[in-house]
Amino acid sequence: MSTSFISRALAMTAFALASMIGTTAFAAERRVVTHEDLWLLPRVGAPAVSPDGKQAVFSVTEPAYNSDQQNSDLWIVATDGKTPARRLTQTRPAESGVAWSPDSKRIAFSTKRDGDEVNQIYVLDIAAGGEALRATTLSTGARLPKFSPDGRKIAFTSDVPPEARNDEDSKRIVGEEKARKYKMRAYDGFPIRAWDTWLPENRQPHAFVQTVGVNDARDLFAGTQLIKQPGFAGRSSQSSSELDLVWAPDGDSLIFTASRNAHRGAFDYTNTELWQVSVDGGEPRRLTGNDELKGGDSWSEAKFSPDGRTLYAFREVRDTYVFSPTHVGVFEWPSLQPRADITLPADRDALAFVIAPNNRDVYLLGEDAGHVKVFRGKNSGGEAKLAFDMQAGMYSNLVGADKAGSPLLIASYDSAVSPAEIVRIDPQGGSHRALTRFSTDKVAALDMAPLEHFWFDSKRGARIHNMIVRPPGFDPARKYPLLVLMHGGPHTMWRDTFFLRWNYHLLAAPGYVVLLTNYTGSTGFGAEFSRGIQGDPLEGPALEINQAADEAIARYSFIDGARQCAGGASYGGHLANWMQASTDRYRCLVSHAGLVNLESQWATSDINYPREKNMGGPPWQQGVDWNKQNPIRYASQWKTPVLVTVGERDFRVPLNNTLEYWNVLQRQQVESRLLIFPDENHWILNGENSRQFFVEVHRWLERFLKQQPAS
Repeated sequence: MSTSFISRALAMTAFALASMIGTTAFAAERRVVTHEDLWLLPRVGAPAVSPDGKQAVFSVTEPAYNSDQQNSDLWIVATDGKTPARRLTQTRPAESGVAWSPDSKRIAFSTKRDGDEVNQIYVLDIAAGGEALRATTLSTGARLPKFSPDGRKIAFTSDVPPEARNDEDSKRIVGEEKARKYKMRAYDGFPIRAWDTWLPENRQPHAFVQTVGVNDARDLFAGTQLIKQPGFAGRSSQSSSELDLVWAPDGDSLIFTASRNAHRGAFDYTNTELWQVSVDGGEPRRLTGNDELKGGDSWSEAKFSPDGRTLYAFREVRDTYVFSPTHVGVFEWPSLQPRADITLPADRDALAFVIAPNNRDVYLLGEDAGHVKVFRGKNSGGEAKLAFDMQAGMYSNLVGADKAGSPLLIASYDSAVSPAEIVRIDPQGGSHRALTRFSTDKVAALDMAPLEHFWFDSKRGARIHNMIVRPPGFDPARKYPLLVLMHGGPHTMWRDTFFLRWNYHLLAAPGYVVLLTNYTGSTGFGAEFSRGIQGDPLEGPALEINQAADEAIARYSFIDGARQCAGGASYGGHLANWMQASTDRYRCLVSHAGLVNLESQWATSDINYPREKNMGGPPWQQGVDWNKQNPIRYASQWKTPVLVTVGERDFRVPLNNTLEYWNVLQRQQVESRLLIFPDENHWILNGENSRQFFVEVHRWLERFLKQQPAS
């Protein structure tokens, strides 16, 4: 463990101790966090480690409120921690999807340089130095490169018209589309939207292979029956449809992820499967699943063991529940003989995995009560065990090195009081060593208390985990208002993490205690706990959150129980609207991207079938009650002042639900304020919009929380 990490840990411990015993001198040396402090911090991206394990490349974004002034470049650092990181690139367009060559001498990435209309693949020789060289010139662009085992070829993904057989076809089709005199979107089936994007009517992800240094890109999917199926798609992400390309050990084929039933999403579960395609093209071969189109287990993000004898992949296990746990599936290669899945305790989700150079050990990341921890499993399958425990923070972006002499784990680490940095994890010693320090010194000047955990047993018999955030300049003799913050999902959890959208400490900055409750339905506590929300979409979690507030008030004498507000976004916004319908305990509410009408949300969101399954059937099906936990049906009882906010381009919780809420609030003459961000989606991502959002939230809370209760 590095001296810097020990110093930071000691500083956090000292601060927590000072707070508990009422010493404010230490806190007085720090200042209250501002939006500018958070927004302008360097943002360290995910690491890509060289196969020999000696170096890691990652992006660093230098943000600005004016996006034209923002920079993002690649940096490199030695994994032994003996030398500081250094910059590799210095261009305004960001680089993404970094991949190392097998000899650890070159990297490939996607970016847009001079003359590029779309992102292309570039190759940079790390050993020799110099400028990155453009490797692709496709009119449809290229992303996520992967070097072949011999380093001579690169596989990548490009979104092309399905009928195109080559790039000339793509150029012609795109030209014809641009020449149309009308503007219209036309669809013949589901899906049509995702998050904030109308899905392109005539684009789909294809796998390409190209020789490094030769302009001979080959579309491996062109003319195949697979891409002609109405349900063909890649793995859905927030911004694209991905194929998760990975080379087979012999370099003669690629393994990829694809769906055949995406068009069934309006009335059935959909899934992705693993496929294999020759580098010479031809019809892909399905490796998982069965001949039926009905949605089964979803497979994605395949990886091979270093010796090439075992194939691993994420397996989302589908059953009758909406929540499906994610395992790591294991196959012998090339026979595809299945072994037992690698699972996490209580069937928690596996978030990432790395195969050790010994080909036996598999390291996984999994959530656990506000943290993301390292677990160790075996290639024979079975339940992985906790590698070591942790009391603060979380790991993400776990990667390993196939050709390192011993297990080498590189990851991002962050906590609520420390932004993400690149670290080297020592699973044997139960610690990590920081390799970068881009934000460490900057956050040292900010008065941010570590999160504190507590548990209680709910009235329904569930064990509920909570965290609280103390305000800056904490004085145990004072009484502080309580802000109850409700997380989205619902199948996520509040984590001990550093993030911008609902930053705990920025919300606490005016002098509030912030309460974070992981209610039933949250992840990180086992599949049974996550599934406990099915059929109980709002009421049960809300009751647990209200009980958590009572528990916090009883446990912490510095919380003023007479001054409480609550808020949340997405599913947390749904809960805020249910609080409007079910309780008057809160002086005010904040609801961002929250549904107020279960039925109209089901009918207009980009995802609807899981909502239907959660309720037990569609709204018109007899015996299925969509009204019992539907906030709008209780409008006659609404009276809590509420700040309502939404991004106009949000397709996950569309604007119509916010407008329904607003219209009824006005009809019922409930004190309220409506904020619509025309250029935002499900999240407030623009710097100036984010800053104003927090200004509005702080003003709203101040109106109701700063006022002392009447005697």
